[in-house]
Amino acid sequence: MVVTRWVVTGGCGFIGSALVRALVRNGDCVTVVDDLSVGTPESLEAGIDLVEPAGFGPDPGWTPGRVRLFAADVRDPRTARHAVHGADVIAHLAARTGVDQSVAEPLPDLWVNVLGTVAYLEAAREAGVPRFLFASSGAPVGSIEPPLHERVPCRPVSPYGASKLAGEGYCSAYFHSFGVETVALRFGNVYGPGSSHKGSVVARFIRRARAGLRLEIHGSGDQTRDFVYVDDLVEALLAASRAPGVGGEVFQIATEQETTVRELAELLCAVLTRHRVEQPEVAPAPARVGDVARSYACTEAARARLGWRARTSLSEGLERTVCWFLDTNTGHDVLDAEVPPAASLVQMGGAS
Repeated sequence: MVVTRWVVTGGCGFIGSALVRALVRNGDCVTVVDDLSVGTPESLEAGIDLVEPAGFGPDPGWTPGRVRLFAADVRDPRTARHAVHGADVIAHLAARTGVDQSVAEPLPDLWVNVLGTVAYLEAAREAGVPRFLFASSGAPVGSIEPPLHERVPCRPVSPYGASKLAGEGYCSAYFHSFGVETVALRFGNVYGPGSSHKGSVVARFIRRARAGLRLEIHGSGDQTRDFVYVDDLVEALLAASRAPGVGGEVFQIATEQETTVRELAELLCAVLTRHRVEQPEVAPAPARVGDVARSYACTEAARARLGWRARTSLSEGLERTVCWFLDTNTGHDVLDAEVPPAASLVQMGGAS
């Protein structure tokens, strides 16, 4: 069995922890860099070797089936250089996510999303890491007539989208200038088990329904999104880590299914009812600045070049997600007022 050495930034977050758990099950070596502002090491469900970035201390190195954890800011270049030494793949998932948050505070998206990405691209260049995966989203494209695809001109309508577009640009530059095999993946709206603290619409709706609160639909409810299940997304990351000849490329990672927010609420209410959760009231709320009206993606390039396609239907994924929330008895203590402003309908990337 070939053991791969992975670095996962934002590895204690929703998407990152799902990826790390899959890698540990595969027997790979994993290094996580996370500031622990949202995620926790317990989400990794693995043995942890903590490395203190201040002095780094005794480093246990790469150990198959275990996680080496750097509790550090993703912008710190010294930690980046130390963490990626000897790596085969970097999955850069750490980011501030959410349109609302970026509109309220534009500068932190620049500081974290852009400077953090460049810090790990530079570390990859210096260490000769052959493959760099970048978590992007549909936000760089902006508001266009769907489906989204890789050839459409990008015109972001939010600072978050601009920060992700900058990350894609730096990935392209580091591939063409330095030979780092970057692959940018534009995630659809990701949902699934492990998302209890996320501000994405599926997690928010489930939390509110369990608390007996109404589900608020911002705007008309006719706005559409492409909802992709987290396990399918992990498979896309694995496929992008090993596909040949894809350096410098961008891929849409989604389901090609367009679902309105109102349809999502109806599907979710049906699942909740089956699990004896009282059906919540669905009520209108003001539209949000930066939201796009329609969004779903064409994934033809991912099918052809990465050999990947989404396998989980929305109804099946919602069933699994609701069961996880109920089985773990989680999310009761995390309501909208307690979720940071990243709680946006169009939160598509990131790993928190």
